[in-house]
Amino acid sequence: MRARSRPPVQGRGIFTGTGLIIACLAATLAALVFPIWSYADRSDPTGAVNVLSAQTVSTRYGPLSALDRDFVVKVRLAGLWELPAGEMAEQKGTTQAVRTAGRHLVDGHAALDAHVRSVAAQLGVPIPNQPNAQQQQWLATLTEAQGQDFDRQFANIARLAHGRVFSVVAQVRAGTQNTLVRDLADDANTTVLDHIKVLEATGYVDFAALAQQLAVTPSPAASPPVFAPSDAIPVVPSPAPAPPSASTYPLPPAASSPPPPHSP
Repeated sequence: MRARSRPPVQGRGIFTGTGLIIACLAATLAALVFPIWSYADRSDPTGAVNVLSAQTVSTRYGPLSALDRDFVVKVRLAGLWELPAGEMAEQKGTTQAVRTAGRHLVDGHAALDAHVRSVAAQLGVPIPNQPNAQQQQWLATLTEAQGQDFDRQFANIARLAHGRVFSVVAQVRAGTQNTLVRDLADDANTTVLDHIKVLEATGYVDFAALAQQLAVTPSPAASPPVFAPSDAIPVVPSPAPAPPSASTYPLPPAASSPPPPHSP
């Protein structure tokens, strides 16, 4: 006599009924917990969180980041070499356009340097009193150059330097939370753009070489760029603002800065 097959028992097994529901809930919980566990010990790949916590300090004017402090130093450094470079252009330039560009650099950095020294003192940011090694090399190149070679070297070296700092100004202005740094970035943006325009108006800027320099050496180069001699047709820029009464513009030394005030 053949045994009769038994019907399946309802509700048994992990993949039926209540067991299936429990398994789904466990899988969902694991999916939620795993990302948290797997990233818990990983550092921020951009370093943004660590930088903000370790290098940003509180001041009465808002948070002051490492980028903000670096920007203040860069503005001071720009004046330390561009102002004497502008004076050389006023004296040695062979065209009115080059001499006018020199006057813009002198006037612009005389005012911008006063602004940055005030900001540095209020925020407690130490600033230099001498150009850096690269800037001293640029000044040495301009000191030795004469005639039309000076015009070309001045226009191209200064235009390269302004092109590099222009992107830094934009980055700081877009992201800073400090009101004093924000105002300084506004001032620097106006000054740098004016200088870019008058340098280009000399007719000596080699844009192909400039693009190559900016692409290959986005950070400051070890030596000033060398541009091949070429004829240039200067373009008369807009008139420069009336110069101050003094004939020279020595930048005052940086005052000793108090420590940045911290928010309570």
